[in-house]
Order: sequence, then C-alpha cells, then structure tokens
Amino acid sequence: MSAAPVHLWRLFRWGRTLARHGALRPLERDPRTPAWVRRVAWFASLAALAPREPRFAEAFRALGPAAIKLGQALSTRPDLVGEEAAHDLRRLQDQLPPTPFADVREMLERAFDTRFSELFQSIDPTPIGAASIAQVYRAVTSDGRTVAVKVLRPGIEDQLRRAISTYEWAAERVEREGGEAARLRPRATIAAFRRWTERELDLRLEAAAASELAEDSGDPALIVPRVDWARTGKRVLTLEWIDGIKLSDPRAVAAAGLDGRKLAVIVFQGFLHQAIARGFFHADLHQGNLFALPGNRVAVIDFGIMGRLDRRARVDLARILYGLLTADYETVARVHFDAGFVPKHHSVEDFATALRAVGEPIRGLPVKDISVARLLDGLFAITRLFDMPTQPHLLLLQKTMVMVEGVAAALDPEINSWEIAEPYVRDWMRSELGPEARVADAITRNLALLADVPAILRRLIALIPPELAAPPEPEFENSRPAVAEPGPLEIRAAVRVPWWTIGAVGLGGLAAGLGIAAAFL
Repeated sequence: MSAAPVHLWRLFRWGRTLARHGALRPLERDPRTPAWVRRVAWFASLAALAPREPRFAEAFRALGPAAIKLGQALSTRPDLVGEEAAHDLRRLQDQLPPTPFADVREMLERAFDTRFSELFQSIDPTPIGAASIAQVYRAVTSDGRTVAVKVLRPGIEDQLRRAISTYEWAAERVEREGGEAARLRPRATIAAFRRWTERELDLRLEAAAASELAEDSGDPALIVPRVDWARTGKRVLTLEWIDGIKLSDPRAVAAAGLDGRKLAVIVFQGFLHQAIARGFFHADLHQGNLFALPGNRVAVIDFGIMGRLDRRARVDLARILYGLLTADYETVARVHFDAGFVPKHHSVEDFATALRAVGEPIRGLPVKDISVARLLDGLFAITRLFDMPTQPHLLLLQKTMVMVEGVAAALDPEINSWEIAEPYVRDWMRSELGPEARVADAITRNLALLADVPAILRRLIALIPPELAAPPEPEFENSRPAVAEPGPLEIRAAVRVPWWTIGAVGLGGLAAGLGIAAAFL
C-alpha cells in the first residue's frame, strides 16, 4: 500500500493548524511559491478565519514535539521560510507538560535492568525542565552525589520518525519543482534535521559530545559537567549537577556580584575557539543552557545539537569574516568560488561587488555597532542572486553565532562582538595560514599522496592482462624468424598494455616526486 495517503492526511491536519494561526499567509504572497500552493494556502487561511498577523511559534508549538524541533531548525533558514517567520520561530520555547513520574521511574529501572534504589537514593518527582523530547530531574545517586538525570519521553521516537518521514516525502516533492525550490535544497534541510533528532534520541551520543567538549571547551572558565557513565544509556543521561544562575536572568547575575562583561567574553571566546580552532562546537548556546557560577565562570549544558566543521571550512570561514571586516572583497569572493559555494558560471568580480554591498555599510561605524552575526546574515542574503546552494553546516554556525551575540548583549549591552572576535580570528589565521603552517600542510598532503602510490600502482597493474603460456613454435628446416626480436615498444604491444597506463604510471610517479620535493623546499 502506498504511503502517500498517510503523508497527505498528516499534511492536511498540519496545514489546518498552521492556517488557524495565520502561518500560511506568507505562502500566499511569496512569488517563489508555486501557483497551486498559493491557491491552497489562500483557501486554507480563508476557511480557518486566519489572523492577519502570522503566529508561527504558536502554530509549531500546537503541532507537537516534532514540529517544535523542526521550527527551531527552520529558525536558522530565513532564506527558506522568510525573515519574518525565522525571527518569530527563534522564540519557540521547547516546553511541554511533563510525563507522569511513575512512568519515568519504571523506565529508569527497565533501562538499567536494576532496582531504582541501586541507582539513586532519591529523585525529585517534579522535573526542572520538560522539553519536547526529554525531561530533566534532580537526583541523588546511591553514593551520595547530586546529579541531573535526563530521560526521554515515552514513545517520542515513534512520534518523531512518523513526522520526519512525512517531512522527507513533502521535501522531495517540493524540490522536484526545480528552480528556486531546488536551490534551497529542502531535502538537505530535512536530512540535517533527521541527523540532529537521531542524535537527540540516543543520549549516549549526547554524553559522548559532552565528554569530547570537556576535553577543550575553549576557556578554563567555561565549565562542562562530567558524565556519570554508570547511569547513562540510550534513553537516560546522568550529568554532574550544576548549581548556578541562568544567564537568562541578567538581574540575578548582577545581584550575585558577578561581572556580566567577563561572563559574556567567556561565552563568546569559548564559542570562537570551539568553532574555528577545534571545529566542534556547541550549537545550542541560548541563555537557558548557560549558567553563571561563582568566580565569574560559566557552565554549559544540553549537548544534543553539536556542530562540526572540517579544517578547510574553518579556514574559509575565518578568511570570509576577516576579509569582510578589512574590505578585501575580492579575496572573500575567491574563497567562495574556491570552496564551490558559487557556481562557476558566475563572475568573481560580480560577486565581489555584491559582497561590497554587505561590507560597506559597516565601514566607519563604531566597533560596538558591528555585529558578526549580522555580517553573516547579509552574506547569506545574497545567495539567491548567485544561485548558491544552501550550506546547512554554515547555517547552523550562523544560528549559533546569533545566539551567542544575544547572550553577550543581554549581559553587557555595550559589549562589542567584533572587538572580541577580530584579534582571535586574526591570530588564528596567522598561525594556521602563515608560512610554517603552509609547509606543514604541504608535507602532510604529500605524505598522504605518497602513501596512496602503492594502491594506485596495484590498480594500474591490474589493468595489464597476464602473460599466458603458449606452445613452442614448430622447428622448420632452413627456416628464419619472420620477425626480428621485439623491442621495448613491441613488448608493450605484445602484452597489450594500453599506452595511457604507462603514461599514468609515469605521471603519477612524477607528481609524487614533485610533491615530496615541494614539501621540503
């Protein structure tokens, strides 16, 4: 039986809810939307007596856990859902009524196949947080330590999988429309969303992310709680208890005698170190996940959404940020073309001119008025003009940077994000892109090439047919050989070695030799 009717029925129910909150209004007037979708959106909004002003966050909250998570992901995609919707979805709160504690206790015993008393002395039955996927409790372990216990909601895995299967079905059909829909890559967006949620549904992965981040959070004053691996499994995560003040309450932070500016710098520089130096960063740094601790320290929690950038992406990002602030638009344009962000049929010079429209408005401004997140936002705004495919990993980074700037501004309204970021980015670029780093990179690349040479030669030799034994030619009286002894080229012809094989072997050896020589020059 086809799954299409099931998906269509779900989309119909979701569409009705969205229409009641006016969330389909933007589709009616967006020229990128296919005509038949605009008509459906208009009719649905009319039938639902939709309000004139859309309420996107309320609409997604009404749709349940999967839609809440999707709404949070779409808040990073103003190019896909529009600036108005993305801005409103950023206030989407991940809070739902809690699951009864009796069900949670039973699930804990089943998860560890042991009695509750062997795990914990006590646990507060009222959760300190009840999100769409999990809820968190304060507990005391059997050996007397205070911990935070995160438990998945019963049945949440099936709810999310059903919803995501429909999202994928719909995204595929939207992308088939081609044109703008294909450039925005909705299937890639939903694929990234699936990966995020699958990580969140296996709390062992969240524990591993916390453990990895704790190895180098970017600042000794940025604290990552320790994992209690003995009480952690697929559906349960137990972490060291953090007793601090949420950064969402700056008045309480100030009342405790803590320095808001120092706290903001710790968060900002910690994020820069994670994203640019390590390439592994906490991608959900909103105020509810950050706590102020005595001694002007900051603790971070909730490691369900993490971002990862390879070294090439980090170098590109640093060069883009620095180039925009120093008005080196041609270099920024070439970075985009070299990274494959802009299709080759466009002109580097035209793209550099478009970048100037992003960078020039900030030139001459006081440094406190320059926002790194706004720079990235302006950069992504020109993607449509140059047919640039969406880069989900950079959008996740942009979303996190917007969060970090918001946290810093709440702690100290006078703080200047670029004043903090510029020296770090400049010094990192000097160390990573300077002569010594280039030589080290060349050596590494060419040693890797050298290691591949035996495998390349084996594949080439495999193309040469084996020499087969043949019966001896009969001896004839007074006979002479009809052909002289074969030379090297005739041997090549006799064993039927293609000319391009010999050439490839020669060129491969030459390239390896030149690469090794270049690395040590």
